[in-house]
Amino acid sequence: MFSSLSFKVLRIVGKNSFPHIQGSNILITLGHFRTCFSKNFSSSSPVCVRTLRYLGQPTSQTHPHLMQPGEVTTGIQREEFRQRRGQLMSAIKEHHGKQSRHVVIVVSSPVKYMAVDVPYPFRQDPNFLYLSGFKEPNSVLVLESCPETSLSNHKATLLVPERNPDRELWDGPRSGTDGALQLTGVDQTLKIDDLGKFLVQFRTADWTVWFDHFKPVHRHLCEQIKTSLLQPRTLQSKATTQPISRFVQQLRLVKSYSEIALMQKAADITAQAFADAMRFSFPGVSEAQLQGKLDYECRMDGADMLAYPPVVAGGNRANTLHYISNNQVINSGELVLVDAGCEYHGYVCDITRTWPISGKFTEPQRQLYEAVLSIQKTCLNLCRPEISLDHIYTVMLNLIGLKLKDLGIVRDKEGYELTQTARRYCPHHISHYLGMDVHDTPDMSRSSQLQPGMVVTVEPGIYIKEDDQSAPPEFRGIGIRIEDDVLITEGDPQILTRICPREVHEIEQLMV
Repeated sequence: MFSSLSFKVLRIVGKNSFPHIQGSNILITLGHFRTCFSKNFSSSSPVCVRTLRYLGQPTSQTHPHLMQPGEVTTGIQREEFRQRRGQLMSAIKEHHGKQSRHVVIVVSSPVKYMAVDVPYPFRQDPNFLYLSGFKEPNSVLVLESCPETSLSNHKATLLVPERNPDRELWDGPRSGTDGALQLTGVDQTLKIDDLGKFLVQFRTADWTVWFDHFKPVHRHLCEQIKTSLLQPRTLQSKATTQPISRFVQQLRLVKSYSEIALMQKAADITAQAFADAMRFSFPGVSEAQLQGKLDYECRMDGADMLAYPPVVAGGNRANTLHYISNNQVINSGELVLVDAGCEYHGYVCDITRTWPISGKFTEPQRQLYEAVLSIQKTCLNLCRPEISLDHIYTVMLNLIGLKLKDLGIVRDKEGYELTQTARRYCPHHISHYLGMDVHDTPDMSRSSQLQPGMVVTVEPGIYIKEDDQSAPPEFRGIGIRIEDDVLITEGDPQILTRICPREVHEIEQLMV
């Protein structure tokens, strides 16, 4: 399971062992050493052989195929994490008072188990990851404001699990305090066992404490923070604790160039996997096989995993919005609705496409599909600064109502009654924010104005159940949704998922 023994390196202590290599303290690979061995090495040369140390997450030394020097996580440098922490401290000072002393506490995720001694793949809390880049569980980030300095100045302390050979034998390497300090570039690192002792200094009333104790990410660490800091503060000074998540989510809404590049890669991988799944489709294929195809293609193209359990819904099952059983066969003549996306180094994609399993739309299927596509194109064009997602949702409902009338699915309804009917045929919103999570920054209102750098989905749908006696028979049992990911810019919206086939002729030509 562990491959670190294959990465042996040599520390060259003698300056003259390899005259073409400058310096007396150089690490080289074993392959390089073997190349030079016969020419330059003598039995008296002082050489120490050791194994390259792995941390609890990839680094540029251990995973050069994933990481560049200076990156904490793939694609994101230490300096960007420092800037994020500084922006957070500036935001809370501007909101709550520049004269106060502030301390922010953000907690990592715990390890979660599907059965005794069988952990789920670990996924870090997005707020903690956004501010630290540290991917290990059972850790805490503490940010202290620095008095009489600029608003962004702060001291960052990361408390992490201590190295433990017994646990590392089972769970893999830990970074420890020294590795975490070198990796993340915080000001100091401490052992997580010292958390209670470290927090005592913030008990006095002159500190404003920011911590999400009502929504604990890690129950054990949250209880420890309450016991060592929050409860004594309340008894001594009746000081209150302020929630911090909304401030972090506000920062996460607007993506940096590095984040956009990662999201574009996630979109490209997912879009290609969808195209491959369309080519792979045939009457009688199972939903599970299509799910497996998507998962396989995403991972083969570099994705970490699927970002969420995918919806692969054939026929009438597409009218169950969160259908994830994916255990049926898709019959000839049916459509399949697939809602899936990959996660690429902490950032996700979210695409939905609906296509005919036989390779060609029937006339009723095509009519309904092109109605949804027309609505989506109009809504995509509205994704601009100063427009809100709720406004685009209202436009979607009005357009769905008109299309339902045009197709003869709804008759004799106007105005508010038609809008309510549209809600019945599309019971979900047009959009959500996208980023480190699929339904990203959930505390941010969809009534807020869009800003350049935000990434959102646009996903109208029309769902007609097979037992809907009010709809014409040819449309019953059809559920269609089309979803793309959109970057808000100063000008026209940029569709990150634009290479995923969407037009009727594109899909049919692909499946020939």
